[in-house]
Amino acid sequence: MVRDGLWYAAALAFLGAFAAFWGGIGWGAPAWGLAAFVLYFFRDPERVIPVGEGVVSPADGRVVDLRQVERDGRSVWKISIFLSIFDVHVNRAPISGVIRDQFYRPGRFRVASQPEASVENEQNTVTIEGERNTVVLKQIAGAIARRIVFDKKVGDRVARGERVGLIKFGSRVDLFLPVEYSPRIALGERVKAGSSVVAQPANPTAEPMLQSR
Repeated sequence: MVRDGLWYAAALAFLGAFAAFWGGIGWGAPAWGLAAFVLYFFRDPERVIPVGEGVVSPADGRVVDLRQVERDGRSVWKISIFLSIFDVHVNRAPISGVIRDQFYRPGRFRVASQPEASVENEQNTVTIEGERNTVVLKQIAGAIARRIVFDKKVGDRVARGERVGLIKFGSRVDLFLPVEYSPRIALGERVKAGSSVVAQPANPTAEPMLQSR
């Protein structure tokens, strides 16, 4: 359970108790129902991290975009995952490595499943340099999400599948990989953070690099 969820749920439970005291059980029920949903939303289950060199999903959700795009003057794979309010919203590191860059940019709050959300919405872009490659992870707020949480800082080392942050109440995560990787998921497929392998290196001995934001 994410700690923030306990605070939100406690506040709603107290509000429900206050309403029930003055107006009866029926008045407190809506707040208690919201408290229960908040506890569900902020759940943080353990995940089995698969062995191997594969890139693991940074988020739970549905793959809404899978294609090659131009980024910083070079072709890269873009994998976009949409998180509904019913998905686990804890984000995890797709590879092991060192955080080389982090850039937060305020923006709009369009529906996160739409392609323009990758460009226009509030977002936090993180560059992780691994042993032989570098990937870019972008946390994107949605129409309901209003806060992006990232628990690491530049220079921190992260393990593959390690918890790195959270996006609250519906969101999107974009992952950018060198074209030397081969995707292992399909458009519309559901994935789980830390346990679903989304791509494999096509040539394990290669050393492709993807620069910053």
